Amino acid sequence: MHICTVTPISMTVGANRIVPAIAIPHPLGNPALKKDEEKALRRKIVMKALEALTTEVDGQTIFED
Repeated sequence: MHICTVTPISMTVGANRIVPAIAIPHPLGNPALKKDEEKALRRKIVMKALEALTTEVDGQTIFED
């Protein structure tokens, strides 16, 4: 499973579960947001990753919002 900002790279290396992130310098957050908004954003990404880990997949799957 990959949490990544450039999903084509994850596809190339063969990741079976891919969760898109925010940006290369801040994959799990956005420092421009208010503290509570960034916390909610981070939680959303982590929850999506947990969903990906518990979901049966057949081949490569990108878990979008």
